[in-house]
Amino acid sequence: MTRAIFFTASTLNGFLADPDDSLDWLLTIPQEQATADIAAFTERVGVLVEGSSTYEWVRDHEDLMRHPERWQQFYGERPTFVFTRRSLETVPGADIRFVQGSVADHWSDIVAAAAGRDVWIVGGGDLVGQFVDAGLLDEIVVTFAPVTLAAGKPLLPRDLDHTRLELTGARQAGPFAELTYRLIGRPDAS
Repeated sequence: MTRAIFFTASTLNGFLADPDDSLDWLLTIPQEQATADIAAFTERVGVLVEGSSTYEWVRDHEDLMRHPERWQQFYGERPTFVFTRRSLETVPGADIRFVQGSVADHWSDIVAAAAGRDVWIVGGGDLVGQFVDAGLLDEIVVTFAPVTLAAGKPLLPRDLDHTRLELTGARQAGPFAELTYRLIGRPDAS
């Protein structure tokens, strides 16, 4: 069964990005262990889903319009659904599908594109919240970094309490702490 997984990094105090949608705070930390973990995770992933701010940051930070091969190095050939209300430039050669509307409206297309593999919800937090609202999120894997920010974009701007989250894993990965939660009560949406 295709599972929707929010796999992300967060500051210790719960921010995905700084107020300008930047992940520069994360890139200052040695990434050897985290990079290996991401590679193992992506082996199970058939499709990616992200919001427009996440897409634009990756596109611009990696200079993907001039170096589209960098998209393939990280995302591979996987289709990527980008939820946006705006017209955005597509990275040359990448299978990027810009969509508008609710995540529920596009879920069947996302599952079909995943071809029996998992869906990686890359970010941002509000998009993940929409998956929660639609009852489509199965798992949250958060790697907490030894960094705090005074302000930023929240990890998951929704109320979820202990009755909805079951801790299924906790481990140290170098300077990071990774927690895995299964969402309880998710209806079968595939």
